[in-house]
Amino acid sequence: MIGWATHYIEQLKDNQTVTFRPRGNSMKGKIESGQLCTVAPVEEADLKKGDIVLCKVNGSEYLHLIKAIQGKRYQIGNNIGRINGWITFNSIYGKLIKVEP
Repeated sequence: MIGWATHYIEQLKDNQTVTFRPRGNSMKGKIESGQLCTVAPVEEADLKKGDIVLCKVNGSEYLHLIKAIQGKRYQIGNNIGRINGWITFNSIYGKLIKVEP
């Protein structure tokens, strides 16, 4: 299935940095709808709680927060209280490094 971020995920897997303007209000306060986001490839050792990552949870693509880390598992959620679920590093494709208007 092709999602909104499939093209960016392919580029990140190729070790390229990507920019795009996600729509929606689930990350309000950190990313406003339509702001220009820059996402770069990331190493697992560089991930920490509070990072915003481009990832896939249960088949859906998100630019959401790492809410918690348990060993090799990462809990993903948005900035307005919703939890998407737990994933492993192979479902994380990149980390947000910049947000611009």
